[in-house]
Amino acid sequence: MVATGKDCKIDYIEFAVADIARSKAFYGSAFGWTFTDYGPQYCEFQDGRLTGGFTTLAPVDAAGGPLVILFADDLEDAAARVETAGGRIVKAIFPFPGGRRFHFADPDGYELGVWSDR
Repeated sequence: MVATGKDCKIDYIEFAVADIARSKAFYGSAFGWTFTDYGPQYCEFQDGRLTGGFTTLAPVDAAGGPLVILFADDLEDAAARVETAGGRIVKAIFPFPGGRRFHFADPDGYELGVWSDR
């Protein structure tokens, strides 16, 4: 078997959501993600670096699981975009080794982080 360079790397993240249109509106507005629809119950997203999906085929369970962390050049601007798009800041900007970050909840309650090295 020939190695692809993808072996054992994060390849996809999938969110079970209540409303695909609402999730697209939030992530498109807050972060500029683009989308490909695959029927009424599944939508793929692209953030320019990683691909993932939104599905209504599974129950929404925002509790637990890994923390997905996005990068932002301007952390304050990213926090403002999250709130404008309808997200809720659950942990205000704080320093940590290597930079600063904040956590937010999306419209379905998933907690994600945004960090910056600035």
